[in-house]
Amino acid sequence: MNKCIAIACGFAAMIFVATSGHAQTSSVPAGKASAADQTFLKEAIRGDLAEVNMGKLAQEKGQSAATKQFGQMLEQDHGQHLQKAKDSAQQLGVSPPIEPNAKQKKMYDQLSKLSGAQFDKQFAQHMIMDHKEDIGKYEKKAKSKGPLAQFAEQTLPTLQKHLQTAERLAEQKSSQR
Repeated sequence: MNKCIAIACGFAAMIFVATSGHAQTSSVPAGKASAADQTFLKEAIRGDLAEVNMGKLAQEKGQSAATKQFGQMLEQDHGQHLQKAKDSAQQLGVSPPIEPNAKQKKMYDQLSKLSGAQFDKQFAQHMIMDHKEDIGKYEKKAKSKGPLAQFAEQTLPTLQKHLQTAERLAEQKSSQR
């Protein structure tokens, strides 16, 4: 009898630990997302999809090793963030988009027609503009009291690192003239 109780208590403790550990890894509470949160999440996912594609393009078309390395960073970081964003969308009942938006596709198409130093320069400039815009959106969301505030706050250091890297690339290109 005591052995059965001990086994049952141990099993209950394992379930408690497993479920409480799962709850701690999630930074987004389950539930229905507001219209603003749905829009933010969908834009975040589209942005990640676009950045993964841009990262691959930079690795393919970039002339400098720094551009190619930045492309690899973008692909890896935004690929990881994409999964987190999709997980958050699932928790909030938001259907994640499966492709970048029209503006992002257009920019990809424009850059894909370039090569060499011209690609590197335009790519760096686009990444500066894009990451400045994203940082503004994520800062605003991080200050909100909504379910995505922590998600946005945790993303900001990566976006800021990308912006700094893009700015360094642009400086290198302008000093090489």
